[in-house]
Amino acid sequence: MTLPSSPPSTDHGGRVGIALATLVLGGVGIGVTEFVTMGLLPEIAHGIGTSIPQAGHTISAYALGVVVGAPTIAIFGNRLPRRELLVGLMVLFALGNALSAIASGYELLMLARFVSGVPHGAFFGIASIVAFDIVTPGKGGWAVSRIMLGIPIANVAGVPLATWLGQQHGWRSAYWFVAAIGVVTALLVSLVVPHQAADTEADVRSELSAFKDAQVWLTLLVGAIGFGGVFAMYSYISPILRNQTGLPADAVPIYLFVYGIGGLVGTMIAGRLVDRSVLRTLVGSTIATGGTLALFAWAAYWPIPAAIVLLLVCISVSAFVLALQLRLMEVAGRARTLGAAGNHAALNVANALGAWLGGLVLAAGWGWRAPSFVGAGLSAAGLVVLFLSLRIHRGRTTLD
Repeated sequence: MTLPSSPPSTDHGGRVGIALATLVLGGVGIGVTEFVTMGLLPEIAHGIGTSIPQAGHTISAYALGVVVGAPTIAIFGNRLPRRELLVGLMVLFALGNALSAIASGYELLMLARFVSGVPHGAFFGIASIVAFDIVTPGKGGWAVSRIMLGIPIANVAGVPLATWLGQQHGWRSAYWFVAAIGVVTALLVSLVVPHQAADTEADVRSELSAFKDAQVWLTLLVGAIGFGGVFAMYSYISPILRNQTGLPADAVPIYLFVYGIGGLVGTMIAGRLVDRSVLRTLVGSTIATGGTLALFAWAAYWPIPAAIVLLLVCISVSAFVLALQLRLMEVAGRARTLGAAGNHAALNVANALGAWLGGLVLAAGWGWRAPSFVGAGLSAAGLVVLFLSLRIHRGRTTLD
């Protein structure tokens, strides 16, 4: 894989490590707020006086915020210094989560979740570019994989902790916890992330030029459809574990921890695989995600098989996300900020689509296995789009 050349490295050992760790912390906060709603869905539904499927719409509202915010900020914020833009995004993130914590009803919570989602894609996209540029040449892919560790670390530690907080001290405490992470990250970014001057050559036209390439659209579509399979199931993981597996509520954080371990393992494995072939990693992880989702529909009847397959689902999907991120940074050319941010917009279209379809089959009374089958179907549909993209790719060059 060939990415656009980066500016001269500013790698100074420990300083770069601290900067990367700070960016990962921001990713952890984003990962917690994205997934903790799923672990606390019954409590949130009760707290705002609505049903579980309707409360699931707040997940879609967050995803919509990502979809709107990622490309908009990438396009119009590309002429701003990256460090200062990252600080602003974290401040907005903290405000959105504070508003979520004080929301008194369904409508206000929907708005708060939308605002919370706006900085998501842009933060990951810009942080990936910053990470790629501050390390020594040849380590850019590794640096981007470190940034992507924010989500699995969140699932290992942050989401179980926030879920426990929400169960013990009310669901609002989980959002206050996330808001605090946002404030701390904003302060640290301003102190330790190297300043990068604004790209004075960037403009709206050059960023939008990326969308002239069919491969950009196809790659975004792979994410928007294929990744939706995970959210069709995982959006309802708490009620699935309670009702299909028969687990008590306090066991849910353990399974969220297992899911997070899968994310760490999957991201680290994928970090090596993408150096060999981004496209083969993308194909393999898409197939594996669909297969494990289908398997989870059966495995979720028993506690131990449910945990094992949930681990495998997250290993597969974490590899998928990293491969998709690097693929978009490649096919977007000069508009790599938009490409990197666009990945997260696509993934959150998937978030909204999956949560909506999963809630739809549950509301129709099709049972707790239905979201997993919907997820497998969406992964299969994403694979079809990916094969179409591969046909075009083979017409241009040999397979990576």
